[in-house]
Amino acid sequence: MCVGRLSPDPSRPSAVVRLRSVRVNGRVQSGYGFAKNPSCQSLAPAPELRAMSKSLKRVRAALEAAGLEPDIRETALARTAADAANALGCEVDQIAKSIIFAGETSGEAILFLTAGAHRVDADAASALAGERLGKADAGLVRAQTGFAIGGVSPVGHLTPPRAFFDRRLLAFDTIWAAAGTPHHVFASEPQRLAKMAGARVADFSVS
Repeated sequence: MCVGRLSPDPSRPSAVVRLRSVRVNGRVQSGYGFAKNPSCQSLAPAPELRAMSKSLKRVRAALEAAGLEPDIRETALARTAADAANALGCEVDQIAKSIIFAGETSGEAILFLTAGAHRVDADAASALAGERLGKADAGLVRAQTGFAIGGVSPVGHLTPPRAFFDRRLLAFDTIWAAAGTPHHVFASEPQRLAKMAGARVADFSVS
């Protein structure tokens, strides 16, 4: 039986496969999942595509509004950049992590889209933001972006935050970012993603 998850059995390698198209709210949707056996011919649609979450719908709508044909893929629980890179078969730095801080003066969420194998340098980030930065709690992240921590997308926010885009991401033709849930990512050209996110390209990450 084929399922939309990664196989825990290393002798049966998983593969990203396109799930069959399904109709959601009168529209035909398609997506990707993981099959335990790449030769499987029949795949059930992922539950999130049968009845997409509000977060995933907002991301898809934002991508479509920007003129991008959404390439959204389901992964196993990808709470780290390494998890996502392993699932997708790409370099860790091709994963655009959504790192959110809270401005200590403004009280607003501030987004740093960061290459996956790197971390945000606090001093550089504070200089870019023009204020000291602190930890953003789950309530602030949810209230401003509409996403839960672990699935924050660069697009589709309830209230778009100020955003900065790691210059390291420009080294790739394609990068991947969270699509609103811990189980979904989408592909984009880096320059296009920076534009969609309204993010300023800057140097702020360190190894």
